[in-house]
Amino acid sequence: MYNELTKVDIQKMQEEIAERRAWVSALREEVRRTREFGDLSENDEYRSAKREYNKNNGRIRYLENMINTAKIIEVDSAADTVGLFDYVTVYYPEDEETRVIRLVTTLRNDVLSDCISKDSPFGRAVLGAKVGETVTVQVREGYSYPVTVQKIEKGQDDDSLPIAKY
Repeated sequence: MYNELTKVDIQKMQEEIAERRAWVSALREEVRRTREFGDLSENDEYRSAKREYNKNNGRIRYLENMINTAKIIEVDSAADTVGLFDYVTVYYPEDEETRVIRLVTTLRNDVLSDCISKDSPFGRAVLGAKVGETVTVQVREGYSYPVTVQKIEKGQDDDSLPIAKY
C-alpha cells in the first residue's frame, strides 16, 4: 500500500529525518554513559536512555518507510469544489451547529485544530462536494450523519501545518 502525500509532506519528513539523525550519536552516548551506572535491572536512567534512542530510530524508520511508499499527489481542485487544504464551512443540521474545518493529508491530521484527514470518514464524504450540497458521513455501519457544505475558501499546501508526531 502507498501513502498519498504532497511534496511539502515529503520535504517536512526529510527535514525531521535529518534532525533526528543528528541526535543519534548523542542518544547513543547517553545510553553508553548510563550503562556505566551499575546493575541494568535497577538502572532507570539506562532504560530511559535506551527507550529514547529506540524511539528516535523507530521514528526515522517510520518516516523513511512513509517516503519510500509515497505516491505524490497534487492539491489542485475546481474553484467550486472541496479540495485538499481548503477551509470548508460545514453545517450540522442535527446539532444546528456550524464549523470550519481544513481538509489535509493523513500525515497532517489534527482534529483538535480542525485539520481533518482526507482519508477519514468525514474527509471522504466532504472531498469533492460543492457549496450547498449535503453529504452523508458514514462513520460505521449503522451510524451516519448529514453535513451541508456552506462555504469553500481555497487553501494551499504550505509548510505551516506540522506533520503528526507519534
